Amino acid sequence: MSMGTFAAETQEQPAPLRNRPHIPKHSHADRNGHAEKTLHKAVAALLAQQAPEGHWCGELEGDSILQSEYILLKYIIEHEDDPRLPKIANYLRGQQCADTGAWVQYPGAKPDLNATVKAYFALKLLGDDIDGPHMAKARALVLSMGGAERCNTYTKFYLAALGQMHYDAVPTIPPEMVLLPKWFYFHLDKVSAWSRTMIMPLAIISSYRPIRQLPEPMGIMELYTNHDYQHRPFVEFDKRLVSWKNMFFAVDKLLKVWHKTKLMPLRRPALRRIEHWILKHTRHSDGLGAIFPPMVYIIIALRCLGYDKSDKHLMRAERQLDELMIEEGDTIRIQPCFSPIWDTGLAAYALTDAGYDTEHKDVARAVDWLVSKECKMVGDWKANVGGKVEPSGWYFEFNNAYYPDVDDTAMVAMALKQAGGSRAVESAKRGVTWMLAMQNDDGGWAAFDRTINRPILEHIPFADHNAIQDPSCPDITGRTLECLGYHGFKPTDPNVIKAVQFLKSKQEEEGCWFGRWGVNYVYGTWQVVCGLQVVGVDMTEPWVRKAGRWLKSVQKEDGSFGESADTYEDPDLKGQGPSTPSQTSWGVMGLMAIYGPDDPDVKRGIRWLCDTQLESGTWDEHWFTGTGFPRMFYLRYHLYRLYFPVMCVGRYLRLVD
Repeated sequence: MSMGTFAAETQEQPAPLRNRPHIPKHSHADRNGHAEKTLHKAVAALLAQQAPEGHWCGELEGDSILQSEYILLKYIIEHEDDPRLPKIANYLRGQQCADTGAWVQYPGAKPDLNATVKAYFALKLLGDDIDGPHMAKARALVLSMGGAERCNTYTKFYLAALGQMHYDAVPTIPPEMVLLPKWFYFHLDKVSAWSRTMIMPLAIISSYRPIRQLPEPMGIMELYTNHDYQHRPFVEFDKRLVSWKNMFFAVDKLLKVWHKTKLMPLRRPALRRIEHWILKHTRHSDGLGAIFPPMVYIIIALRCLGYDKSDKHLMRAERQLDELMIEEGDTIRIQPCFSPIWDTGLAAYALTDAGYDTEHKDVARAVDWLVSKECKMVGDWKANVGGKVEPSGWYFEFNNAYYPDVDDTAMVAMALKQAGGSRAVESAKRGVTWMLAMQNDDGGWAAFDRTINRPILEHIPFADHNAIQDPSCPDITGRTLECLGYHGFKPTDPNVIKAVQFLKSKQEEEGCWFGRWGVNYVYGTWQVVCGLQVVGVDMTEPWVRKAGRWLKSVQKEDGSFGESADTYEDPDLKGQGPSTPSQTSWGVMGLMAIYGPDDPDVKRGIRWLCDTQLESGTWDEHWFTGTGFPRMFYLRYHLYRLYFPVMCVGRYLRLVD
């Protein structure tokens, strides 16, 4: 069962909406109080999902690699007798696309080589016949895509650790990097927080090169087009002779030669420093980084360092990973992490848009829980922030004290400010002060660190997850402006001026903005224009109206919005995709910010939300509208289908004439 799921009848029914304006008879969307009824039902459904402690935590769904990598991990550490593996395999089989044989990153996506190779390997290890229709189809697809040798770094580590690829084919992550001085172009303080938590344990694995040699029949040699891969590792160089990519491949080759010499006097102190870093960063956290990939890597890394399976650190790491499982019938699926602070911030903020504050006991419980989760500990963010800054902010998960982030902090600070109460407002103010210290020199905000863009880092061989950096992005900058606006900041404030200039510089030719953390341009544009509106920017300015025209241009005839994650691969598809309630809410809120609630296109969108609501009060949303790593990993937040319609319809009813 997903955490936070409770029977509706155990919850207090929503109180009458306060300060709700009269809905005029000429409003087609609201004839007979249609929108009012929609909002009441949605709020009831939302409150039914609240945990007794006061938080929300909807299921967070990723793709098949969560299941396949867990199975591969168990074989690497020789725990293949885990009785849960067959149930995980059952779910993994159900994720395969029947027509292509592929495993994909999100519903409707093109075949993904890495996901397909790992799923095939995992199922073969658990006994699936390679001549079975589902395996044969997957194998043919892998070979048509160039073979397993073309997988990315993070897949190659699994293959090498199970003897299916030579470590010389895997990009080297030298442990000595932790000894580099701060001024060096590549330094761990200069990469993204999530990359940091992956690189550190992988550096240990890269140094020790652990191998669980499987019997030949259990291997996947049939997935390679180059069967001489052990002697001639596959490396895809840049076609240009002189390029950053080729330079880094040359450096990687030198590192591999150096590794073979065994002349590495700094290796041992580097490994000790990494070990200390890893153990330190698992304190006050639900696992390393509190998210799936590093929570897997740390288990292998600690085994490399000689930790016994009964060691408390290793046992805790395995338990924290296992807590991400959801068992239903004969299947088990795995979440990438928990999202309670993000969920609760969104839910509380949506309820304030619907007219609720701390006078309602469920909102008061949510506020109390959020205040209790304020991060008072100095984390990795301090490395790039000068001067004396009081720790504050909020992270994403239940516990992840080293990594509060700007996005969660902005959302929670808005919710607390709007919900009211002296403790909540004071906590929100501290969060805002912390966010201001995190503003980048370009005027924007990133997620976890104060940083600058270093595009050369993207060419490092082990940076092929497309997110080694965490630069400023429009969506977080827009949300931060929205938060600042609620806290009294004006367009003349220096921080706001810098942020607005950043947003102007990042506006796409069509008038929209890229969405780093949500799919995609509808998300980014919604965040930006709502931020501009709340902070007091003139919404009639030409560049803002250009954004409005773009939103109108991608709105569908029935009033809905939809956009596929395909747009990260092909930006020409901006604003195109299946309609969803979350994206429709984003688009309509964006239009409201620019044109107001009486705009006919706003009303069309509200009507679509009203007409598509289920009897249960929620909406259907099977598509992935959350983004982990663009072009690599996407998310389906199971409660997005509730938070955002409540926010949108509530805001509309509050503003409508």
